[in-house]
Amino acid sequence: MTEFIDALREAVHAENVKQNVLLKEHTTFKIGGPADYFVSPETAEAIADVVRICRDYDMPYFILGNGSNVLAADKGYRGVVINIMGRMNNIAVDGNIITAEAGASLIKVSQVARNNGLTGMEFASGIPGSLGGAVYMNAGAYGGEMKQIIQSVSVIDETGKLSELSCEEMDFSYRHSLAEEKGLIVTGAVIELKKGDVSDIQAEMDSLLAKRREKQPLAYPSAGSTFKRPEGYFAGKLIMDAGLRGYKVGGAQVSEKHCGFVINTGEATAQDVVTLMDDVVEKVKREFGVTLEPEVKMLGEF
Repeated sequence: MTEFIDALREAVHAENVKQNVLLKEHTTFKIGGPADYFVSPETAEAIADVVRICRDYDMPYFILGNGSNVLAADKGYRGVVINIMGRMNNIAVDGNIITAEAGASLIKVSQVARNNGLTGMEFASGIPGSLGGAVYMNAGAYGGEMKQIIQSVSVIDETGKLSELSCEEMDFSYRHSLAEEKGLIVTGAVIELKKGDVSDIQAEMDSLLAKRREKQPLAYPSAGSTFKRPEGYFAGKLIMDAGLRGYKVGGAQVSEKHCGFVINTGEATAQDVVTLMDDVVEKVKREFGVTLEPEVKMLGEF
């Protein structure tokens, strides 16, 4: 595969192409074996080049931001992990408009908004993902969602073509977007906010952070909410009512603090997590007739 590696190095600079990188070092679950190739592009055009190279060599690829919603397989990933958060993190402000690259931390973008007296993004101030990942899955918390603040999104399709989509064209819904549906790569977004008072914005961010600390198991590695919210229910309450609070498989555990979270208590494997999730789905289905769907994305072979 010398030609393949040489092509990647030409597209993104040699120092940005690594091999056999442990994914547990790049996911908030702190789980996962090695990725064959780990590439960190610096521009959207470089991402497009990498996508075209992968297609030419019939090589699978996966887009990784902060890894905050990812469970990587114990055996790793036989393909190219395109790491956007490593390099593409520029943020610019013009009036009430923020333009940010997909690798920018969602928390950092929220802080930039606050510093510039822009309100509307407080809900995202504690979400530990990248902007690209948040747009891709229409992330939300405390009544807010990305679709409420997005003006437009820059994307790359599977052929490596760059384009820009409006908020309406992104077809946002609960934990869904056109990018997720069509396999588009989010490279950046334009966010439209409103003028506000910095102290009021900070107070709201502080309040939401306090709620997060009170209710969520932030002391342990996890991928956030493990299951999507079933219509008419709350996943955490269903899991709790099924008697699964604190349920363990190996090093994986249903959090005692918030049953909607599966946590890594220390040495959990991906298989531990998958087995636990399967057990939870089966028990909740049997008890309540509700089928829980994973919110966490699986990377590699399970």
